[in-house]
Amino acid sequence: MASWRSGNRRTRHRDAETRSSNRSNAGRASRRSGGASENIDSNRVFLPVLVFVALAAIVFIRLFYLQVIVANEYSENAEASRTIAVNVEARRGTIYDRNGNVLAISVDATTVYCNPSEVTDPAYAAQTVSEVLDGKLSSYLQTLSQSDRQFAYLAQKIDVEVADQLKTLVKERGIKGIYFLDDTRRDYPYGQIGGQIVGACEVKVDEETGAEYYSGISGLEAYYNETLSGTPGRYVAERGKGNIPIPGGVHEDTPAVDGEDIVISIDITLQEHVEQTLQAGCEQMGSGGGNSVIMDAATGEIYAACSLPYFNPADRSVVEEGATQLKSVTDLFEPGSIFKSVSAMALLETGSMGPDDELFCPAYITADGYTISDAHDRDDETMTLREILDQSSNVGISLAVEKMGFQELYNHIIAYGLHEDTGVDYPGEGEPNTDVLGYMVPFENWSKVTAYNVSFGQGISVTPMQMVRFYGAINNNGVACTPHFLISKPQSGETPEYETEQIIQNTEAIPTMIDMLKTVVEEGTGKRAAIDGFQVAGKTSTAEIYDEVNGGYLDGVYNLCFTGFLADSSSQLVCFVGATEVPGAGTATIMFKDIMTMAIDRFKITP
Repeated sequence: MASWRSGNRRTRHRDAETRSSNRSNAGRASRRSGGASENIDSNRVFLPVLVFVALAAIVFIRLFYLQVIVANEYSENAEASRTIAVNVEARRGTIYDRNGNVLAISVDATTVYCNPSEVTDPAYAAQTVSEVLDGKLSSYLQTLSQSDRQFAYLAQKIDVEVADQLKTLVKERGIKGIYFLDDTRRDYPYGQIGGQIVGACEVKVDEETGAEYYSGISGLEAYYNETLSGTPGRYVAERGKGNIPIPGGVHEDTPAVDGEDIVISIDITLQEHVEQTLQAGCEQMGSGGGNSVIMDAATGEIYAACSLPYFNPADRSVVEEGATQLKSVTDLFEPGSIFKSVSAMALLETGSMGPDDELFCPAYITADGYTISDAHDRDDETMTLREILDQSSNVGISLAVEKMGFQELYNHIIAYGLHEDTGVDYPGEGEPNTDVLGYMVPFENWSKVTAYNVSFGQGISVTPMQMVRFYGAINNNGVACTPHFLISKPQSGETPEYETEQIIQNTEAIPTMIDMLKTVVEEGTGKRAAIDGFQVAGKTSTAEIYDEVNGGYLDGVYNLCFTGFLADSSSQLVCFVGATEVPGAGTATIMFKDIMTMAIDRFKITP
């Protein structure tokens, strides 16, 4: 026990010494750190100032960024959010026929647009729109639900009556954010009739302004697009709540400049009859196609033109291949026997043969290993030039041209303009950037069989319009007029002038040529083209068709045509009518007679 207490006292003594020593050391430490305590107090004062300065700098930099660096951008964005920009489409010019009938016109329409950010109930608004318009509910809902947008189209160029119905519903139901804009739409009152001539438009978008506009894509809509189209306008303005204009907020108000009207040469009544006659005639013959042109030889004005299949610019849900082209202008063909008039005219001009001069014509002739014969079997016989033409003898015209000289034929083909385009105001004639049209082997490469073939219209290609121009010159004292559609521009009073050319120099030979063409109808292959009380002059053709795949000519399939006019009458109308790929025998003369009989009644033509 004593030992334990003694040890405990020693422990308590050591603890007391330790506590005394710690107090002594703490006192010394406190005296040594007196200067550091003053620094800490100073730091405590400086730190808040530093934080304040840093925050102020951040605020200043932010204000500088907002008010200086991006101020314009933010201002523009704010302005854009309340700005509406509308492109104002120019009213496209109207196309009239020669009698003032409207063939193409821009009619009043309405475009419906919306400001989705103002639409409070997109589902209700979409349902309202779908009740009147033909679109899908889901599509309208998607457009109207885009609350981050200020402008979107709902429907463009719809009937005014339909738009008025929607406008009434929108107002009655208190729907916000749907607006209506006056617009125009292209209409074609006669539909298919004259559709290939008039052509069609499509809506295009200007890449710079986003403006929508009509642009011609075929026919005269394309050829005279610059005249018809006009210049679009633009309206840009700021609007406040409820789409109310802000005073002084109009940034641009450029009015649209409407396009010019044009009057063209076709007679829509005759045009309809020609289309009906051509289609019925070609169907009856089992033809693969056909085309027709009627032109006034004295002026070059085209009264009617069409080709199968037809084109309806008012309904383009189904467009057959080639329907938008006027094949009388764009398509080449080997003309066959209607080209014998070219050879006969050259013979008469050069005085190589007269109409009653005789020539021995065997049943067939050979050249370069080829045999040439007439379309119908016959024996050897002596024929006059008149008989060669009215019986359409391939052998006879070949020998007659050989007697004249092949170089003379070539020279006259060039002089008659049958190697170049006619200048008709319709897209698609001739090769791009050239005046070349058709195919003819250069004379230095003519073989004997080539020369024979060309003399009766094989081995050479032309267009129906070229042949109409040539026959027109025969009926116009040797003067060829440029075929054309445009007659005038009413607003400006402009009446275009077209070139004419004296292509038949020996005009004294023309009456003889006309007389021989009359004989073709009176006594020859063109008898079914005769019209009571009139002297029809013209030429038939049954042309072989070149085989594009195997070379040579197709068997048993022909292109049939007739080109002629009413000689010694009050009219100088020239008519071409043709049927392509006709199996077996047939004739185009009946269609010519039907068309010209209607023209006689329509235009009060007298002998």
